Amino acid sequence: MIYLLIVNYYSTNLVLELINSIQKTSHIEYRVIIINNSTDDNSINNLKTEYVSILDTETNLGFGCACNLGLKWIYIQDPQAYVWIINPDAYLKENTLDKIKPFFELHPKISILGTIIYTPTGEIWFAGGHFIPKTGAIITQKKITNIDVDYVNCDWVSGCSLILNLNNFIECPCFDPAYFLYYEDVDFCLRYANQGYLVAINNKLSVLHQPSSITNRNVFIKIRNSTYSYLLTMNKYTNKFIFSIRLTFQILKAILAIILKPKAALGKLCGIWDYVVINQNK
Repeated sequence: MIYLLIVNYYSTNLVLELINSIQKTSHIEYRVIIINNSTDDNSINNLKTEYVSILDTETNLGFGCACNLGLKWIYIQDPQAYVWIINPDAYLKENTLDKIKPFFELHPKISILGTIIYTPTGEIWFAGGHFIPKTGAIITQKKITNIDVDYVNCDWVSGCSLILNLNNFIECPCFDPAYFLYYEDVDFCLRYANQGYLVAINNKLSVLHQPSSITNRNVFIKIRNSTYSYLLTMNKYTNKFIFSIRLTFQILKAILAIILKPKAALGKLCGIWDYVVINQNK
């Protein structure tokens, strides 16, 4: 069974578009699991069918923890399932679901699989991620390489479109609950790669995505969350020297942006402060 896991945050119209694209482009059995992170958004219940299940949260859990709720639910139902975590502001443009099972049958060792992500204008938004511990560089590739092969190994793949082969995991895979939003996908992939799980991206699977159509609603919150998560990732996967340099750059960026982008600057400063306060005793 293929489960599509969607986290909703006041995005019913976008989720509906995604579900419609799935129905139009799939000829195999699947189920959609929606984690409703917006507790007062009753409109999402209109999408419930025998193929679409909705799990409500008591509060906004953030992306990673909401995914964990869905992953645990799916793992209990079917620990050998394929789970496609996909953003509500993404949608399918071809018979993509039909290709998932044959792909994993040919390449059963792959545990975490990403897809190529295009913008609505046809530009590549994501084609694989790399991480360089010696410098702390988190690299997003935007060009397809080795198009003749089924997949390319990479360090991390975007949580916007991430497929899990649960059969390979000895227990239910989960995101680190320390992340509320942003960089949880980088941490997820690096953490499981360090445990020996294979992470790759499929050059022949793709989705269309409207970048930041949800998170751009509030720039301050977006920058605050991303700054905190970025520093958390640097601390986990680099040394103290590199972390200090990266932290200094974040402070300088915030200071330089105060006049031109005050909301973003304030968000960055608050994100830095959040990190210092939460991690000061660790």
